[in-house]
Amino acid sequence: MEELVRYIAATLVDHPDQVQVKTVDGPEAVIIELSVGPEDMGKVIGKQGRIAKSIRSVVKAATARNEKPVFVEIL
Repeated sequence: MEELVRYIAATLVDHPDQVQVKTVDGPEAVIIELSVGPEDMGKVIGKQGRIAKSIRSVVKAATARNEKPVFVEIL
């Protein structure tokens, strides 16, 4: 999932070298932390959070068969 989130974010931003993705495996859920440069934050979030919601929907669909739910946090 890290690679999927990294690919999506890198295609959206102006500085793909600043995209960082980290997976935190908790007891009840898996959290994918996405961080980008400060000038690219708006491009990843989108107007009214539409792009962020779309990224979360893609990850949710891709991990539907997993035991634990997977969440995406944008830092």
